[in-house]
Formats: sequence, C-alpha cells, structure tokens
Amino acid sequence: EEGLSELYDFVYLPMDFCRDANLGYAFVNLVNGAAVDQVWKTFNGFDRWALPTAKVCQVGWSGPHQGFLAHVERYRNSPVMHKSVPDCYKPMIFKNGVRKPFPRPTKKVKAPVSSLR
Repeated sequence: EEGLSELYDFVYLPMDFCRDANLGYAFVNLVNGAAVDQVWKTFNGFDRWALPTAKVCQVGWSGPHQGFLAHVERYRNSPVMHKSVPDCYKPMIFKNGVRKPFPRPTKKVKAPVSSLR
C-alpha cells in the first residue's frame, strides 16, 4: 500500500504460534542503502493499521544479522522453516516485489519446540 514493494527482499514477522499473534516486531532487509530514508520516513511513527490499536511503529537497526544472505542463512535451517509450520509464519524473500521460493535447508530442520494449533 505504501509503494515500497520493490525496496525489500526479505521479510520475517515472528509469531506466537499458540496465540496466532505476531510478537510486535519484524525483520525487513532493504535491497540497497538508498531505500533506507524512504522506508524510515514511511514507517517510523506509522499508526494507520487495518485493525484499531494505539500501537505506533518504531524503526531501528537490528543485529547481528545484516543483509539478504545473512538473513537467509539465519533462517533456512531454523525450526520456523519446518514442514509443520504454516507458510504464513515463515520468512519470505522477494525479487522486484514478487515473492520467491525460500532456499532449501542445508540440513534436517527440527520442529519448533512450542506446539502449533
């Protein structure tokens, strides 16, 4: 909706599987440094949510993972990628605003510790 779909290539919104609710933060990797100002201005202070809430978005840098490859490597063998986890809970990668398949795991992925519904 904000016209930024081609500015990011990785998005992950961590979820509480039991409550079916997000944890209140997300990881977004931008395709280049030039996108930072536009994304920061759009989302820092954002409060026009689809559902009524008093929550206001705060943008910040995360660590230790920075960059597309670092995020993919962090999550490709993570329990969140296990076949028992619904696709909507998994990290996503994009190219030119279009979702692409996540790279396959490089080892056996363990199921998440918390039970899914």
